[in-house]
Amino acid sequence: MRVAVVGAGIVGVTTAHELAAEGHEVLVFERRGSVAAEASFGHAGVVAPGLVAPWSGPGGPWRWLPGLPASLAGLQLAPSALGQLPWLWRALLARRAQVLAPNRSAMQRLAVLSRQRLLELTQALDLDFEQADGVLVLLRSERALRAHRPVLKRLAELEVAFELLDAAKAREIEPSLNPATPLRAAVRLPQDAVGNGRQFAHRLKAEAVRLGASFRFDTPVRAIRPGARPEVVIDADRVEKVDAVVLCTGAAAAELLAPAGIRLPLVPVWGLSVTAPVNHVDGQLPNAPRAAVIDERHQVTISRLGQRVRVAGGHRIGGSAEALPMRHLRGLYRVLDEWFPGSAVMREAQHWAGARPMLPDGAPLLGASGLPGVWLNLGHGGHGWALACGSARVLAAGLAGRDAGLDLSRLGVSRLGFSKSA
Repeated sequence: MRVAVVGAGIVGVTTAHELAAEGHEVLVFERRGSVAAEASFGHAGVVAPGLVAPWSGPGGPWRWLPGLPASLAGLQLAPSALGQLPWLWRALLARRAQVLAPNRSAMQRLAVLSRQRLLELTQALDLDFEQADGVLVLLRSERALRAHRPVLKRLAELEVAFELLDAAKAREIEPSLNPATPLRAAVRLPQDAVGNGRQFAHRLKAEAVRLGASFRFDTPVRAIRPGARPEVVIDADRVEKVDAVVLCTGAAAAELLAPAGIRLPLVPVWGLSVTAPVNHVDGQLPNAPRAAVIDERHQVTISRLGQRVRVAGGHRIGGSAEALPMRHLRGLYRVLDEWFPGSAVMREAQHWAGARPMLPDGAPLLGASGLPGVWLNLGHGGHGWALACGSARVLAAGLAGRDAGLDLSRLGVSRLGFSKSA
């Protein structure tokens, strides 16, 4: 089959590789000049299936609503986001147990498959990218520990390896943790990891090209025309006829699908990261994390990526990268300083803001769109890196008519409660 993939973020690249590996002729269209140039560029890098969950669930940004005590974990609304109130209402409804529980279960099963596929690809293709084993969730207080008990129960149900550690043991594992910052306990996920998803995307893109995939950068797609032989419209003079189109785009998917009658409730939720070189002092070990730690209170991740430290977090609906308040960046700096003071050369820090496209219930869209010849692999929100390899595997199986070995009822377009003509 001749398959067009629209979007070359981490999800688009993994999808292109899976399809090319199955012998399809793959064309990838990307509006930017390289792969992983937007939401995949500066993410935290954590691959931890047990921590994958709809963003609207307990522990997510909804525990501090706008106007209540400030926290980096809190959901922030840009002034321009007032038009998203219907979306916010649907997101609140998605917190109900009958919606949240099956969505979380589906996402975590997909995350387990994705981690397995990531390991297979890394080993089979000998992919060289920055990575480190182990994730540590830091619980500052007894109250935080009690609130985290349901998470531990779910980890046990998923058979995810974890250890509940006291503060002393946690500091043995991450000896650079600031002793002055209160720490009640920590949850260690020894089989999970942190990795540079952007580097991985570049390495896998090269493998996809070796298999025959063609990447066309600086090429925005203007429209798609569903059908037995769907069309990808680049401009008036450039139309590609293919056998199938796979949308791996961000919020632009809504614009592409709307003319065909699908109104996706997909909005960008902005996150931030700060990346800086590790501060090496002669004769001393660097005062930096060995792998990844997650500050449970602020929902901020501090990752070690080779000789750099990255601190990432924040949730803001609406606005733009340029309009994000500086207080969010200052909050990331503060959390980094609380746990690893002096760990990085901050005068060389790079700031990043990425729009993570999300649906109200927090789960991605994966599978047939309901339109002839059009498939979806999008809406992963902040879990794109953790779900990419598994999503691509499932999408390729579905396109080939094979059983993906995964219940997709909670990940398909039908769950949104509207038909393609709605």
